[in-house]
Amino acid sequence: MTYSLRIADLPSAERPRERLIALGSQNLSTAELIAILLGTGQGKGKLSAVGLGQYILNQLGQSQADPLSVLRNISVRELTQIHGIGPAKATTILAAIELGKRVFQSKPPELAAIESPQAAADALSHDLMWQTQERFAILLMDVKNRLLGTQVLTIGTATETLAHPRDIFREVLKQNATRLIIAHNHPSGNVEPSPEDIELTRQLLQGAQFLSLPILDHLILGNGTFESLRQTTTLWDEYPQGT
Repeated sequence: MTYSLRIADLPSAERPRERLIALGSQNLSTAELIAILLGTGQGKGKLSAVGLGQYILNQLGQSQADPLSVLRNISVRELTQIHGIGPAKATTILAAIELGKRVFQSKPPELAAIESPQAAADALSHDLMWQTQERFAILLMDVKNRLLGTQVLTIGTATETLAHPRDIFREVLKQNATRLIIAHNHPSGNVEPSPEDIELTRQLLQGAQFLSLPILDHLILGNGTFESLRQTTTLWDEYPQGT
């Protein structure tokens, strides 16, 4: 038996739209946010809109994967294989996911001052945050830490990339930048630095001292989060950058 229930039929305390208005979107569960997109519940048994949202998440997580990670790169065809999801609902969900990505990845205006690791991560997120291959990029700044631009230097496989110090500093000099932040992504979402990340950072900091081109940080980004090696290692104490 198929059962359909409108959100308006739910008690007010259980209506996700009303809960969003009263509590803010950040206080709703993922199932409730999906319910708002879908508008009605429809599935086996007595599924409300919220129940359908939870049903979708359960289906996406059947392979022990994080349902949100699956949603991030899912297709309309894959979504419509879930009972109760037709093309209209699938495209609504995918449009919301893409909009969220674009909002998160929006770049700050050029020549804005980069004054924190968060500001640097925001500037680099479009190039690095959600990529499925590892990329190495640099953020170029002037003497006042104002953003001149970003540049992706290498694109690797799903698990590794290469960045040679010579290529990095050549691009900095070419763009007439006076300081930089280096960054790469971990497609796995685990932003803890590897031994190779630490060694590359050490080499680059040594080169930066020699060229008088300060490296302000090395960021690792992935799946909505990031880590600043300047904040979590002692490398900048070992190789001061004169900043």
